[in-house]
Amino acid sequence: MILKTIKWGIIGCGNVTELKSGPAFNKIEGSRLVAVMRRDKQKARDYARRHKVPKWYDDAGELIDDPDINAVYIATPPLYHAEFAIKSMKAGKPVYVEKPMAAVYSDCIRMNQVSEETGMPLFVAYYRRCLPYFNKVKELIDEGRIGSILSAEIRLMSLPKKEDFDKKNLSWRVNSEIAGGGYFYDMACHQLDILDYFFGRISVVTGVFSNRKGLYDAEDTVASSFQFENGIVGTGLWSFVTGESSVSDRMRITGEHGNILFSAFDFSPIVLRTEDQIEEFKPENPENIQYYLIKNVVEELQGIGKSPSNGISGARTNKVMDMILQKL
Repeated sequence: MILKTIKWGIIGCGNVTELKSGPAFNKIEGSRLVAVMRRDKQKARDYARRHKVPKWYDDAGELIDDPDINAVYIATPPLYHAEFAIKSMKAGKPVYVEKPMAAVYSDCIRMNQVSEETGMPLFVAYYRRCLPYFNKVKELIDEGRIGSILSAEIRLMSLPKKEDFDKKNLSWRVNSEIAGGGYFYDMACHQLDILDYFFGRISVVTGVFSNRKGLYDAEDTVASSFQFENGIVGTGLWSFVTGESSVSDRMRITGEHGNILFSAFDFSPIVLRTEDQIEEFKPENPENIQYYLIKNVVEELQGIGKSPSNGISGARTNKVMDMILQKL
């Protein structure tokens, strides 16, 4: 389908839409944010007022059925992604859905089936695929700066959050029914997806996990080994209950002639180490971090570009996480 002007509606105008994504919809040529929805009427109305959005709703169905909207951005917790994505696509509207694509891999399959049946495009908000920071890493890999790739490593160790100690007010992000898993599902999806972008499909996965701190029911410590279809091997270690001295946000790509060290979340300088030199790179991110991906999505809907993140690639990341947590 080709749309000249993309008129967006947001389902779930929470924190992620305040700066990371929401304002970007009005900064791209041929794109406008027309309406927002949140179950809390006052918060929906306030968001629309502050961001100068013409319409607001407290019912997702009403937003989906609004004839002034021809594309839907779903920014709810993952449990509701499939329901609203499927309703939107069946209403003839393309969908841009937050990550992870859904709470379980089986929902991703259903979403992709409906996308194929209706002909409605489905995109997933893995915006790192469009950021200059990660595309610099990809450029170094593709140019052969470290030779043939041998392995990829992920290490993410973080302190427990203050709210993790309040059992009466735990975040939905540690409710496996709503989020799909704990913080692993919320954070590791970005890292696994960017490796999929660099190297393609992960075909072999093993995983172990545990709840070491007992702050919530979901896993808080996870380890995995995996292999890509092209033979590259990888490892991952995640813990969300570490002490200050163990905090780490590191990804490393090792090749036969060197390695590339970078981060997934704090955007520390990219370090290229080869046999004869060390170089650093620090590409700048846009003010609205999803801007470049949203621009790619808009341009694909206009028939003039292509998004690197869609329902097919997004589902692969869900599948890998489910395999790590032994759900598949």
